[in-house]
Amino acid sequence: MFSFFRKKPPVAPTVEAPAPVPSAVSVSAAPVASPTVPELVTIAPPVSAPPPEPPAEAPAAAPAEGQRGRWFDRLRQGLRKTGSSLTQVFTGTRIDDALYEDLESALLLADTGVAATEHLLADLKRRVKESRATEPAAVKALLAEAVADLLRPLQRALAIGVAQPTVIMVAGVNGAGKTTTIGKLTRYLAEADQKVLLAAADTFRAAAREQLSVWADRNQVEVVSQEGGDPAAVTYDAVAAGRARGCDVVIADTAGRLPTQLHLMEELKKIKRTIAKAQEGAPHEVLLVVDGNTGQNALAQVKAFDAALGLTGLVVTKLDGTAKGGVLAAIARWCAEERRPIPVYFIGVGERLEDLQTFDAREFAQALLS
Repeated sequence: MFSFFRKKPPVAPTVEAPAPVPSAVSVSAAPVASPTVPELVTIAPPVSAPPPEPPAEAPAAAPAEGQRGRWFDRLRQGLRKTGSSLTQVFTGTRIDDALYEDLESALLLADTGVAATEHLLADLKRRVKESRATEPAAVKALLAEAVADLLRPLQRALAIGVAQPTVIMVAGVNGAGKTTTIGKLTRYLAEADQKVLLAAADTFRAAAREQLSVWADRNQVEVVSQEGGDPAAVTYDAVAAGRARGCDVVIADTAGRLPTQLHLMEELKKIKRTIAKAQEGAPHEVLLVVDGNTGQNALAQVKAFDAALGLTGLVVTKLDGTAKGGVLAAIARWCAEERRPIPVYFIGVGERLEDLQTFDAREFAQALLS
């Protein structure tokens, strides 16, 4: 696991971008000699084993040692409101229709959604029959396995290095924690020895530029911005600067907006098209940051932003303190039905830098039902 606190040489914190490049100027007219493409850097769960599978009579998993074990403890604490209603179902002594009915209600209350709830109940009943489980504690362990299997297609590593720079476009509604997530992700990449450049393309919100600059100062990286500039022009300039300076990653922070704000969604599409003009094949990642507290509304956001931008990944924040953590199951089931896997690269359960970590399906299921 990368340390979040390794010192790095200071660099100039803020770089004001030049005026927008005129549309008549071709990007290929002045090619930049790029260094050799770096070795692929994969931001993935650490090699150390996740918390062990619990025995049937004691579903709670013992945390692993080290930093990932501490993260598991925070994750379990963060999911307590969601998981408590589920674990209470298994406090009885009988496996009967009443248990399954109570579990169905608990899953729906956790915002798992109708489709995912039906899938999990059918899968659980099959597992109970095949294993001939007779104790509620054993059924609880089987439910953790079913949840992990449902979520596993969402587990994928964020790969950096397939292009230089790798351009990441980040979108989301206001209040989802988008800019804060970018700051944490920047630190995560910087500690992996990746040279990161930020693009302050959220020109609609007055404090957005300043907020991103604060994160740039903390992480000792540069930020390209234009006061009151066009968001598409800012991203173009940032990608061009990233290529010229040999950056590994360029992250574009876009303005928060609701998917019902069609004119603003069109602005996002324009930003994506402009990034493609600045660098062929970019953006390489289009990430949506969603607030776990919003429950089924988070799934609606995934559908809307995916239709507009073609999402390549998700970051789910603020899972701590919510009773709606089951929305990840709803997202996973929708992805399965649509045959449109959109990975969850990171999840967050707090404000600290270490509270944003890579998503592990088995780990999440165990934390939820421990």
